[in-house]
Amino acid sequence: MQPSPAHHDERLTAPRSWWVIAVLIGLACALMLLPLGSLALLAGLVGGTALAGLAVSSYGSARVRVVNGSLAAGDARIPVAALGEPEILDAEESAAWRTHKADTRAFMFMRSYVPTAVRVEVTDPADPTPYVYVSTREPQALASAIRAAKG
Repeated sequence: MQPSPAHHDERLTAPRSWWVIAVLIGLACALMLLPLGSLALLAGLVGGTALAGLAVSSYGSARVRVVNGSLAAGDARIPVAALGEPEILDAEESAAWRTHKADTRAFMFMRSYVPTAVRVEVTDPADPTPYVYVSTREPQALASAIRAAKG
């Protein structure tokens, strides 16, 4: 099956430094269990690293996709017919829309480690959500895919 020209698929993986922190958490768990013996130390190292790695992997497996006429951000699915013109946000503008310009009614799919984003007005009058904010490393490609999916 060929993807449509409006296809966009991006995984917002966690940065490498988060994986280093996961290993450090495992080391900390091992050191806490050091007084209980070497087997407990090993269990703390493996268990702590595995749990921290699982958390990093889970948070870093978020996907942003435009497929079949919908914008999929995480678990949310938004039909592009209900969206207006996408606005590409650079790092500075993204930070502003995440903080002082943000509307509490907006749908925000953000990852702090991704500096750029796309903001799209919701044009559906029945939807109280004013806009959708989506973190993306490829804002031009995402905006183009939303435009192409709208037809």
